[in-house]
Amino acid sequence: MAKRTLKDTEVEGKRVLVRVDFNVPIDQGIETLASYDHRLRASLPTIQYLLERNSKVILCSHLGRPSGRVVEELRMAPVADRLSLLLSQPVGHLPDCVGPEVESAVETMSSGDILMLENLRFHSEEEKNDPDFARALASLSDVFVMDAFAAAHRAHASTVGVPQYVPSVAGLLMQREIELMGRALESPELPLAALLGGAKVSDKIMVLENLLGRVQALFIGGGMSNTFLKATGYSVGASSVEEDRLEVASQILQRAKNNGITVHLPQDVVISREFRSDPDPESVRTVPVDQVPDDWYVMDIGVRSIEAYVAGLRACKTVIWNGPMGVFEFPAFAEGTRRIGEAVASLDAATVVGGGSTAEAVEELGITDRMTHVSTGGGASLEFMEGKELPGIAALPDK
Repeated sequence: MAKRTLKDTEVEGKRVLVRVDFNVPIDQGIETLASYDHRLRASLPTIQYLLERNSKVILCSHLGRPSGRVVEELRMAPVADRLSLLLSQPVGHLPDCVGPEVESAVETMSSGDILMLENLRFHSEEEKNDPDFARALASLSDVFVMDAFAAAHRAHASTVGVPQYVPSVAGLLMQREIELMGRALESPELPLAALLGGAKVSDKIMVLENLLGRVQALFIGGGMSNTFLKATGYSVGASSVEEDRLEVASQILQRAKNNGITVHLPQDVVISREFRSDPDPESVRTVPVDQVPDDWYVMDIGVRSIEAYVAGLRACKTVIWNGPMGVFEFPAFAEGTRRIGEAVASLDAATVVGGGSTAEAVEELGITDRMTHVSTGGGASLEFMEGKELPGIAALPDK
């Protein structure tokens, strides 16, 4: 997947439109941006590369789901302010992303200036991949840089439309995502392990299908382990189980066995009488997987499971991790994810972390810098691991 990159084109003094993904959880309040700015930091190398070459940098991104209308709470201004602090230089914010006012502002830019366009999804044409909207965006620039890996699975105007009208390349973040995730899948140092968690088997079926022919070890935790446990004959109490995926889970386990893949399922689990963030300590306990009461919920993997997973991971030279081990958002049930995260971070191995909730967990644990790569993509990283061609990558020219 050799795409033209930022270093393959001349950007000195040029107007460069950069599609970033700054879709941060602004609904949690502007004051929390500093705690969830991984995507902003990940784009800094591309932005700084352009600034060092006196480019006029024009940033565009979506934020939230405004459904083609202006939503005041989803304006890009607070994100521009946070980026300004990270770059230690002003980042101008425009009230729209296309139109005469935007064109005028871009026309008066000096080399080394940075402007952030308004939320792309305030225009319904963005998600429709409207050609006129794509042309209007493209007209602002001499070069287009696609650096939004997290949006690369979307065929929108700013991801696949713009490259039709202006010379386009992959940014440094996009290049890193493609190279490191691609290497983990296609040419990893062995043994290769997949550490998969999260809520649903259905979210990971295609990932499992793609990885079964590649991995030597499979570690399963999180809510999806309930379905696998039930498929092997265990009761998981009141926990959510994808009844329609039980046969799929059984088939995956059988295929893994046939392929000589070591599968790790929880041996013990942390259970709670209530599914809540602040449980009564008396209603939380750790039990073997064959002793879950009918009306209790499985909330995390237990100590024995953690120790077994850690021991198994130590034997691996490449680890792909996607999904927390338990209900990580509830502090009382974050221990499994914390312990496994620390173990992965300490491995003498290539460690690639899928985006979404896993990236948030890694960031919250303060171990991002100890991983080989933490993807900025949620759905995009999943589809990449499924072996799918992402439209936002396919739209870029090959070398």
